[in-house]
Amino acid sequence: MDIATVGVIGAGTMGGGIAQNLAEHGLTAMVFDSTPGQVARAFDGIAVALARGVAKGRMKEAEAAAARARLIACDALDRVARCDLVIEAVFEDLAIKQALFRRLAPMLAKDNLVASNTSSLRIDELAAGVPGPERFLGLHYFSPAAVNRLVEVVRGAATSQRNYDRALAFARATGKEPLACRDAHGFVVNRFFCPYLNEAARLLEDGYTTGAVDHVAREIFAAPLGPFAVMNITKPRIALHAQRTLGKLGAFYEPARVLVESGEADRAWTIAGDAPADSPARSVIARRLQGAVYLPVLQLIDEAVAAPTAVDLGARVALRWDMQPCAAMDGDGAEVVRQTLEPVLKRYGVAPPRSLARVGRLLGPS
Repeated sequence: MDIATVGVIGAGTMGGGIAQNLAEHGLTAMVFDSTPGQVARAFDGIAVALARGVAKGRMKEAEAAAARARLIACDALDRVARCDLVIEAVFEDLAIKQALFRRLAPMLAKDNLVASNTSSLRIDELAAGVPGPERFLGLHYFSPAAVNRLVEVVRGAATSQRNYDRALAFARATGKEPLACRDAHGFVVNRFFCPYLNEAARLLEDGYTTGAVDHVAREIFAAPLGPFAVMNITKPRIALHAQRTLGKLGAFYEPARVLVESGEADRAWTIAGDAPADSPARSVIARRLQGAVYLPVLQLIDEAVAAPTAVDLGARVALRWDMQPCAAMDGDGAEVVRQTLEPVLKRYGVAPPRSLARVGRLLGPS
């Protein structure tokens, strides 16, 4: 692994978490943020997290002190631009990110890697402003970035094999599980996770309670939290923004009305209501949530975005679902999955995914 210094642009929640992960794994993290005082606030938060790790016995004080010493605040963008790897972690807006890369372009070192932490924007659109697009790719960390072990390593159309291999080695060297995938809106995990959140909002519109939906979701996906509880942690505006990005893919991906209302107000969901008292209600919620996951999974497999094993890796590591989508579909069999998908295909005028024919052996020989 030939990366020793990493420049992180953006010291918000994600940028701070990335910097902490780097420092804990022996790399120098040079951090820049255009907002005065933001880097200092991020470093204070990292210091608290490291102290908590010492108190809980996860690391020694000397290790925490060494990690703190690897954090360097930068007051100029050109300092981070010369690092072995530059990771952009600014606000998830295409225009803002493109403007940053245009500004960064003349400052970059000749052969350093450049990556975006975007969660759903196209890597190829961002790479357009970077000289030497063969060194540009996506490194999508999951929250909390210092702890969550998954990183989607996204290969753009121009990314060279050498540089992609360097990025995969970097991810492993920093304690992450790299999920290899091709550039596409939403990549892998958000391609199916955001529609799952969106379908939960649609169920609310149709009269099911947030509590009932969360209960059934935890049960059928063996998940630690239901969709509304997750959105309350990650913020409804973030879920809405990602779903709007996916909305370019068609009617199935368009945000639900109540998600738009909650997201634009950045208003937390009130989680209320018991588990469904009758099996028909439970069956409807389960079938709709499953359909909202299975359809985008099969579509991304059709598009060769990632292998079925990578899909299940994302569900298991990033989301902590004990029920992984491809394994679950293989277990159910093609006919049951076809019946699950039939209502959503009909409602949104979507053609059956070609990969539906592979169900039962998605994780076996193709």
